[in-house]
Amino acid sequence: MSVTDQKKKQIIEAAIAEFQEKGFAGASMDRISERASVSKRTVYNHFESKDVLFRDITQCLIDQLNAALEIPYDPDQPIADALIRLGWAEGELLVNPCFMSLARMIMGETIRDPEMAADLEARMTKLSVFEQYMARAIDEGKLAGGDPDLMAQQFLGLIKSRAFFPNMYAARVPDRAEVDRIIKDSVDMILARYGSGSQSGH
Repeated sequence: MSVTDQKKKQIIEAAIAEFQEKGFAGASMDRISERASVSKRTVYNHFESKDVLFRDITQCLIDQLNAALEIPYDPDQPIADALIRLGWAEGELLVNPCFMSLARMIMGETIRDPEMAADLEARMTKLSVFEQYMARAIDEGKLAGGDPDLMAQQFLGLIKSRAFFPNMYAARVPDRAEVDRIIKDSVDMILARYGSGSQSGH
């Protein structure tokens, strides 16, 4: 990593800590430069304002989210296995301490700022990818009935209600075994409701 990249990384890590502690409104570029052990000029060379810095951090989170979703639907895979794989697109993020730290910081800000929340929602492709997955499974007769958008919301909701939100509030990161159980439980629930009858769980 070049010196420039290293300094940028230090600034972003310092900014995440500052935003978590003080919130966006209370965060200070001066304190961010102190936390990062770089000059204020260096901070402004990389990020012209606090808004630009915050947006860069949120884009980093969104890039992680969207990259995790690059999972092509495999028509030859049993539906239970396909849904477990889809669930892990979310699960990999939930066991990542950096992601959870970013998510906690950004979630606090979006509660205060509905416009920011709407902007973030527009830049995320997660729900649409889950919906497309469900639609393919319905088309192939592997899932029966139901609205793919609702099914996607329900599947994500089952995972997040146990693996994301409680850990977000408790400031902890779940382990892989815990998330694996939650994903498999969630798949069983979806198959119990929407399974075509010929498919079995695990």
